[in-house]
Amino acid sequence: MHDQLLQWLQRASNFVWGPYLLPPLLLLTGLYLTIRLRGIQFTKLWHSLYLGLIVRTEPGAEGDISHFQALMTALAATVGTGNIVGVATAIALGGPGALFWMWMTGLVGMATKFAEAMLSVKYRTTDENGEQAGGPMYYLANAISWKPLGKVLGFLFAVFASVAAFGIGNMVQAHSVADSLRNSFGIPVWVSGVVIAICAGAVILGGIKSIGRFTGFFVPFMIVAYMVAAGLILILNIDKIPGALALIFESAFSGTAATGGFAGAAMAQAIRFGVARGIFSNESGLGSAGIAAAAAQTRHPVRQALVSMTQTFIDTIVVCSMTGIALIVTGAWSSGLNGAPLTQLAFTTGLGGEWGGWVVTICLAMFAFSTILGWSYYGEKSIEFLLGVRAIFPYRLVFVVAVYFGAVQKLDFVWTVSDVMNGLMALPNLIGLLFLSGVLARDTMAYFREQEDETKA
Repeated sequence: MHDQLLQWLQRASNFVWGPYLLPPLLLLTGLYLTIRLRGIQFTKLWHSLYLGLIVRTEPGAEGDISHFQALMTALAATVGTGNIVGVATAIALGGPGALFWMWMTGLVGMATKFAEAMLSVKYRTTDENGEQAGGPMYYLANAISWKPLGKVLGFLFAVFASVAAFGIGNMVQAHSVADSLRNSFGIPVWVSGVVIAICAGAVILGGIKSIGRFTGFFVPFMIVAYMVAAGLILILNIDKIPGALALIFESAFSGTAATGGFAGAAMAQAIRFGVARGIFSNESGLGSAGIAAAAAQTRHPVRQALVSMTQTFIDTIVVCSMTGIALIVTGAWSSGLNGAPLTQLAFTTGLGGEWGGWVVTICLAMFAFSTILGWSYYGEKSIEFLLGVRAIFPYRLVFVVAVYFGAVQKLDFVWTVSDVMNGLMALPNLIGLLFLSGVLARDTMAYFREQEDETKA
């Protein structure tokens, strides 16, 4: 019975994430929003980075955490195993051209991320605890003019998100950390499980303000640490970068011939795995990051939306690119390996010693731990939407306990369920974004007109 159910779920996952449903829908929605928003991710990128990384706060604005902390909480959830394992898997299965399609997913995904954040802040509410509550479930339920449809979509999103939080946002991450630490350092998985659960509980049980304070410090540190290590590989192989870029662009449109241990990949595989893993990494279109954006202190929804869209840029265009190019310039991509072992081989080769693999293990542990923190808040707000504020603290306790069990159990079933739930989250969210694209475009353009008028005055 278990095997039959697992096979059915795997077929469902292949359908949801296959070439005919979610990937093209996400790309086309992102492209549509890019047009409606007049290429905002290109014209306002540097202003967005300035707001998020330099300005950081808006004193006196309504919200629970600074917009920098909201950005770091969202980055905590997205800069995870996808940046190490996901990129390696995409290139191992789709060839170097998959990285190009990850870039395309990231570029159009920035417009989608902007839309999710803007609507999440616009339609957020204040709950019984005096905290902000927002995200796709709220703008779906409250903003779509046909209320029955909106209520159903909001309910479905909250259900899918709350289940996915325990899978891709919790148990899968804990298992990745425990397994990696066991393989690299011989640490028993139960020891890792206990430590991760205790550390996660110390942050999660304090709520979004505790999560925001921790991620505001931890996430920049872990991203910079990984970028330094990956950047060193690129510097040591700088003469190979032009050839690597040429291979990426060539393979994106012609496929990749078999070489070394690499079995070869057609163009369709490059697109499929590049898009799917790009979405897995940056979560643009899933709607999850809007939940964190809704907690931000901001005077206008568009300001936080500008900050939030930099999450996809940092995650995919910066971090994933460094991983992918490191895989190619070191030659590891054609070894026949997959996932974390492939990235470990690239770092071991590129940095010239066993410690390169340790760097990947430590970064994987940090990335996965931060994902647990970010997704704990996403799941918490989804449960609150479904059951009310009284369910929050019991949810936090169960979430922390699940971290331990994720570390010590085999998770084929959990991984597959969460993969399906992740995909299903996107469907009601994308419907809502399309329904509300008019509101989104109108409010955004009005904001920039006001800014221009203030500048002229």
